Amino acid sequence: MFDGTLTATLDEGAELARLRALYDGLLAQPPVGVSAEALADLAAMARIFDLDGDGPPAGVWRNLRAVVARQSAPDAADDDAPPPVSRPLTLMIVEDDPDMAANLTEMLTDAGHGVVGPFSDATAAMTAAGLYAIDLALLDINLAGDPQDQGEGGGIALARTLKQSWGVPVVFLSGDVAAAARHARLATALVLKPYTGRDVLNGIARAVANGAVAA
Repeated sequence: MFDGTLTATLDEGAELARLRALYDGLLAQPPVGVSAEALADLAAMARIFDLDGDGPPAGVWRNLRAVVARQSAPDAADDDAPPPVSRPLTLMIVEDDPDMAANLTEMLTDAGHGVVGPFSDATAAMTAAGLYAIDLALLDINLAGDPQDQGEGGGIALARTLKQSWGVPVVFLSGDVAAAARHARLATALVLKPYTGRDVLNGIARAVANGAVAA
């Protein structure tokens, strides 16, 4: 039986440390300046977590840091709470880590959802998108072995195709928050690696709540 925890090889602590090194100066007195590009990424990162990205940068970062830190160190006690509830959905999984893909598939089917895939590369997923009515796609941004599209990982190119050609909304599964922020317009939510099953269900629930997926 799936235990609610999906492990990943990415060091999420390192990602949080990198973000803190970049943005913690905003909380200093007086605040340390941050480049306009970094501030734009900060606002995009906030929005992809359904936070207000239009407020003062210090407040935006304070809220975002709390969310990233909380997901970086999931509390096992959360597994006792009831999972988010939505109607059964048809979900596409694109994840090149076989163990994570298998665990994710099991968790979602146990939660009552239908799964298309999992796929380990963008090409197979693009083909399947034309054959199935998919409510929501869960995509790893950086797919090993996929060709780069103008410097972008295969997951980004796939997200663009799913949205523009098939109208399929996307949730990014990634430890690369900055890459997700740069392409926030392509996704309705972000689930950080390493994640728990509850994190994924919460991401799906956010996609339903914000209207990206029909309730």
